[in-house]
Amino acid sequence: MTHDEKVEKIIEQLRCRSGETIAFSKRSVRHVVPNHNDPRLKKHKIDMKALNEILAIDREARTCTAESEVTFSDLVQATLPLGLIPMTVPELKTITIGGAVSGSSVESMSYKYGGFHDNCLEYEVLSSDGRRIVCSDSERPDIFHMIHGSYGTLGILTRLKFRLIEAKPCVRLEYRHFDSFPSFFECLKERCQKDDYDFVDGIIHSPEHFVLCLVLMVDEAPYRSSYDWLNIFYRSTGERNEDFLSIYDYFFRYDTECHWLTRSIPLLEFKPVRFLLGKFLLGSTNLIRSANRLRYIMKPKHRPDVVVDVFIPADNFEVFYQWYEQDFKFFPLWIVPYQMPQIYPWVSEAQAKLIGSENFVIDCAVYGKKNNDPQIDYSELIQKKTHELGGIKTLISRNHYDPETFWKIYNKDRYDSIKAEMDPIDMFGDLYCKVHPPE
Repeated sequence: MTHDEKVEKIIEQLRCRSGETIAFSKRSVRHVVPNHNDPRLKKHKIDMKALNEILAIDREARTCTAESEVTFSDLVQATLPLGLIPMTVPELKTITIGGAVSGSSVESMSYKYGGFHDNCLEYEVLSSDGRRIVCSDSERPDIFHMIHGSYGTLGILTRLKFRLIEAKPCVRLEYRHFDSFPSFFECLKERCQKDDYDFVDGIIHSPEHFVLCLVLMVDEAPYRSSYDWLNIFYRSTGERNEDFLSIYDYFFRYDTECHWLTRSIPLLEFKPVRFLLGKFLLGSTNLIRSANRLRYIMKPKHRPDVVVDVFIPADNFEVFYQWYEQDFKFFPLWIVPYQMPQIYPWVSEAQAKLIGSENFVIDCAVYGKKNNDPQIDYSELIQKKTHELGGIKTLISRNHYDPETFWKIYNKDRYDSIKAEMDPIDMFGDLYCKVHPPE
């Protein structure tokens, strides 16, 4: 089936559901925190699964054109034989390129290249009335720059064209260990400014143990570690000073544990269990599917664990960390520096001023903090602190904003303008309502 034929089938589905609010049926699991009350689970779904092909790779121009349901694992396996990789590769294998745009994915190349969306050149998007709109920085830039971060509420991404860069087959990981936050953060800022590594991120294992991960692509490696079965990557960062991986394994180094969510089921970090059952239980897809199956069972017991990324302006990161260490107290904490090339048009002017003129933020990724204290909702607590410090929270987890606060962060006028053109009958849902389902 050609790309055009696939898109026509989706348009036909839209016409059949005209006037209804719809959701999407996709190839991979949804990378959001499970909520059994989410109304999207009960809505009619538009089948997107056929949009899973890489359409073209231009070696000379270093670009790729692919359908929106292509996963990053499939994408990297296709580009690596040509010595190329995307400029930002999210850390879980089954994140799709369309999902990375809709949810604004970043990773350890983001300190110099921004998010995956920052390296996209063109989108093909469907409106709710079935129009195919091609948009780019020069053609309908008003739509192009509002699609990322819109969580599918402004249109259906069907095709993307994006930049690639030269790659080498392996990486050398250098781990620098610190016993204080100031020395860790100063070194992180220095390395980002000097831009002498291909990848930069960090892991705070405890208030006494900070690790800066500095990575270079290399042609050859004396050995290649593997963390896709018995060994655990995040633990290795606290124990080693150096490591070598294939570049593919580096990109998806966190997939086996889904960062460190296996810690919530301690037996999953026990080697005999991993040896016997790892194929069925480990990996982000298996772990997310298990969480989705358990969402009904877990509801009466307590709130979901806190799984969230918050983007803190670099100038306020030290203040945030001091608060985090004292009042939040959950480790490991993943740290990803992220240089936005510009303030995005979906960010309100007031929020843009809080982020600062440098457009440099620190993504703090919390994965799995227990949230069953009857006196404190830690999900709401970290959201309030992020807002207080001028940061922005990702919307893939529980959200606690009232409409007034939410639309002080997001640019309602611009959002409503594109919404009126792309989805006047509200088939895709309003952004605020979509990310604030009942609990």
